[in-house]
Amino acid sequence: MEQLSQWLWKQEYWLPPGISWEDMEKMDGSQRPVPRDLLLALPLALGFIMLRFAFERCVALPLSRVFGVRDRVCLKVTPFPNLEAFYTKNSRQPTQSEITSLVNQCNLTHRQVETWFRKRRNQDRPSNSKKFCEASWRFVFYLVAFTAGFASLINTPWFWDQRECWRGFPQQPVQDAHYWYYMLELGFYCSLLLSVSVDVKRKDFKEQIVHHFATIFLLGFSYCSNYIRIGTLVMLVHDSSDFLLECGKMFNYAGWKKTCDPLFVIFAAVFLVTRLIVFPSKIIYTSLVLSMEMFEPFVGYYFFNALLLVLQALHIYWAYLILRMSYKFLFLGKLDKDERSDDESEAEEEEEEEEEEEDQSWRKRRVVLDSRLAMLSSSCVLNNLANQKTNTNRRLLKTR
Repeated sequence: MEQLSQWLWKQEYWLPPGISWEDMEKMDGSQRPVPRDLLLALPLALGFIMLRFAFERCVALPLSRVFGVRDRVCLKVTPFPNLEAFYTKNSRQPTQSEITSLVNQCNLTHRQVETWFRKRRNQDRPSNSKKFCEASWRFVFYLVAFTAGFASLINTPWFWDQRECWRGFPQQPVQDAHYWYYMLELGFYCSLLLSVSVDVKRKDFKEQIVHHFATIFLLGFSYCSNYIRIGTLVMLVHDSSDFLLECGKMFNYAGWKKTCDPLFVIFAAVFLVTRLIVFPSKIIYTSLVLSMEMFEPFVGYYFFNALLLVLQALHIYWAYLILRMSYKFLFLGKLDKDERSDDESEAEEEEEEEEEEEDQSWRKRRVVLDSRLAMLSSSCVLNNLANQKTNTNRRLLKTR
């Protein structure tokens, strides 16, 4: 264990050439980043989870009623023990061969089994109230984090000149405001990772997991290596658009379309500017290029910038989804659900299935209606012919 610790904390991994851990210890103890400080993130994460539970119950849920959030009414399915056992133990979406086997077990038609599974999945879908509460919690945190972070950084020299991020690196004192900015952000992302199993599963679920892991590793490593100045800028850039996204989701779940659409436009503009222009041109360029004016590359330099590039790849993916959605809004005149992470993927599949079923039922009704209209029109024609024949016979009799 001791050998592993010595290998893990080699100064060549964490510090630039010419700097040792002894040099770092010469700094003022109250202003020096210490790796054991990261242990504070775990109790903070648990505290965030408890605070979120209280917030959603006492604030977000009553607020959803004030905003007029309506939950979709899902009819309960007819209980079938065989189908319920398969649903809970095997799969929520059975294959065609599995459906055929279940048809033989339950004496139902193929269509009835498919309908049962669709309605059963609808019962487990998260309600709009739950999604509203989740979005409102994230909105509050991101708004507070962005406001506090901006206030703590607006007067710092590295906010205006990114070269100041590396002047004197890594022997740079850490202010208390930036220390707590780091710890609270790290604790919050740890809480998101711990609660991912109970949160709404969205279309970009895998990308969100990668994002959370990359953010946690980025925050942890940058704190130990005293990349705190550039790290605070990374967090501020991300928080600047996240609270707008969550705010838009809240109004979307409440059905306030006239408010949701302008918010989406503002969010899309801020996201594209901060993530595709500011982040690569200021943050990544500063970390990759400008830092080399102060020190030579080392293992931590490559690791930190690799994590930044992972985040940038996720930004490009989300930007593609947002641009596709913006195209629909600007040129097709409609604003669909948030392409980035607004709704769960399974819910969309359910809605598509329901729309198909409604289309099929409407087609059947239309066929029946057309047949009845045809019968009615034919009967009207026959009546007209009969009346004409009767009138003709009467005229012939009168003529005779």
